[in-house]
Amino acid sequence: MMDEKTQEEHHADAMHHITPVPTYVGIFALLMVLTAVTVAVAFVDLGMLSTPIAILIAVGKATAVVLIFMHVKYSPRIIGMIVIGSVVFLVVLFLITLSDYLTRDWPLT
Repeated sequence: MMDEKTQEEHHADAMHHITPVPTYVGIFALLMVLTAVTVAVAFVDLGMLSTPIAILIAVGKATAVVLIFMHVKYSPRIIGMIVIGSVVFLVVLFLITLSDYLTRDWPLT
């Protein structure tokens, strides 16, 4: 049986993490900078690298949003594992779709 102090500590651990306002402002600034970089990349002809670079920037923005705004950074490990598993599943679905799309015999016109 837990004593009173242990119960209070357990209750404090179960409460939600309060993220300070400067963290939100910093993430907002990061998202604005990455958005500007995305727009800048769109106006530069990088050939086949344009799309992968834009996707990498989008993944960085999504990671910041998930970790901070969705509080995954401060959640129990199981939540992080669920997020990672979901992303892996999404990547597998994209790879299956791309494997079908890239191996089709497209007519040359």
